[in-house]
This record gives sequence, C-alpha cells and structure tokens, in this order.
Amino acid sequence: GGVPATIVKHAKQGVALLSIGSRGLDALDRFMLGSTSNYAIHHAPCSVLVVKAAPKPVKHILLAVDGSPESDKAVKFLLRHVNPQPEGPDYAPVMVTAVHVMPLLKYPEVREAGRAVVQRYVEKVAKAGFQAQEAVRLGKPADEILAVAHRQKVDLIVTGAKGLGAIGRVLLGSVSTRVVQHAPCSVLVVR
Repeated sequence: GGVPATIVKHAKQGVALLSIGSRGLDALDRFMLGSTSNYAIHHAPCSVLVVKAAPKPVKHILLAVDGSPESDKAVKFLLRHVNPQPEGPDYAPVMVTAVHVMPLLKYPEVREAGRAVVQRYVEKVAKAGFQAQEAVRLGKPADEILAVAHRQKVDLIVTGAKGLGAIGRVLLGSVSTRVVQHAPCSVLVVR
C-alpha cells in the first residue's frame, strides 16, 4: 500500500510513539507527492516525532503551549519521558522555553491572560527539575514558534496536536503542519 497509510495502519496497533524521518520536501513536491510526516501527524493515533537532524543530546526544548488540553498532554509527555537532569560532567539541566502566542490585539487583558497561561507551564516544568523560561509573543502561532526556535537554536520542539479535520486544516491551516515543515530541528507532536 501507500507508505503514509501503511505506517499509520501499523501505528494503530498499539504504538505509543511513531518516530519518522523528514526528507525536507519543498512545497511543490509536498503538493504533488504528499508528505509522509504530515500524513502521520494528522492521522496517527499516537504521538509523532519527526526527526530532522542527526541524533544529539537534547539540551534545549521549545514547548509550544496555548492552555488547551492538547498543551496539557504535551507537558505531561515531556515530564514523563524526558530526563531534566542528564548524567555526566558536561551536562546541565535541560532548558525548556515555554512559548505562548497571542493574536495581535491591543487588549492588555488578553496579554495578561497569555502570561498566566505560560507561567503555569513554566512552573510545572521548573518543579520537575528543568531549567525553564517563558516567551510570550504576539502574531501568528506557527511563525512565532519558528522564530523563537531559530533564534534560540533549540534541539526539539514539543507541541500538542489540535486535531483539526481535513476541512479545518485547509481553511485555517495547521500550526503543527507548518512547524513540522519549517522547523530547524526535530518536532514532537503529542496526542
């Protein structure tokens, strides 16, 4: 069968994490051929790790949050499966930058609510032993997440899956799709 559908079919047999490589297709190739990683992040029943670089220690993670149940799942996954204090003389605690992006609105209440959301996640992550910092941004979520990832040279982006249907993805776009396509590092989409 087709590669993407076959991979997702096998993932439905009780897989907890699907790890898949990224070829880095350009926009025309993705349109003509489809993208296995994009298909996986939208159709797999489990979390999907899209690997975009050679293996290396994860020292800095960008955690994209918005206060949704999907963000809570991403934080739980991070806390359960990532060691905040790697062993060895050259290792420091893993840095987690929690990013929350708000629309370009001039209402101070919205900005304060966004800060409260991100602070809640930073506190959870710091309590678990990670170094933690917040980044509250205004703009388009995918663009701002990617900008912070590039600027801070993160090793991994962790985000929740929103679960938009096919029509929603076409009309609204998908933050996780754009992040996976354009990220400078590997991306974990948590379900």
